[in-house]
Amino acid sequence: MKPRLTLAQALQAIGRPVFTTREVASLRESSLSATSQGLRRMERQGLLADVARGVWCVPAHPRYTPFALVHFLAGGHPAYVSLFSALHLHGMIEQIPQVVFAATTGHTRVVRTPAETFSFHRIHPEFFAGFDWYGGRQDFLVASPEKALVDCLYLSSRKGGRFRFFPEIDWGKRFRFARAGEWVRRIPDSRIRKYVDDRLSELRVRRIARQP
Repeated sequence: MKPRLTLAQALQAIGRPVFTTREVASLRESSLSATSQGLRRMERQGLLADVARGVWCVPAHPRYTPFALVHFLAGGHPAYVSLFSALHLHGMIEQIPQVVFAATTGHTRVVRTPAETFSFHRIHPEFFAGFDWYGGRQDFLVASPEKALVDCLYLSSRKGGRFRFFPEIDWGKRFRFARAGEWVRRIPDSRIRKYVDDRLSELRVRRIARQP
């Protein structure tokens, strides 16, 4: 009979700084309750942190970042880091957002954890694209600079106008308005598409005006 993996061996096999109780239990061929008790012991030893129901992280892991929690906190829906969080990661805005912003096909909601507060914002499933793994590692998905900006404009069209006002933007050399325009044309709702296109044109004019 094959010996059961220890908790440490199971976590090493998973290889990520964020994981679920169910994943560990499956690897160890153990019950959820027994696995949870073992993980609690590791938490008391300061080796793990309980993020949310059934979700754990290893804060000391060299690859740990709160952004890696987005996938696990999205309520079973796909999600990626976007909006102001993605703009900051791409160096387009200097101010660090106080919460982690993410786009999702699920419901708009706020999830508060001991690690960070996460703000999930629903976008149309047909508009759910324009992201990739950050830094080439499969730790978390992040919107491209252009898609992150267009996501902001898209959501600013809703009642309340959140994301309508931007911090100072550093456009850098990577951002392409033509690419942003391609994302605008993929917005399913014609009214929102027109609004976003107008806002993007305003930002383009401002950028040109500031160039020496």
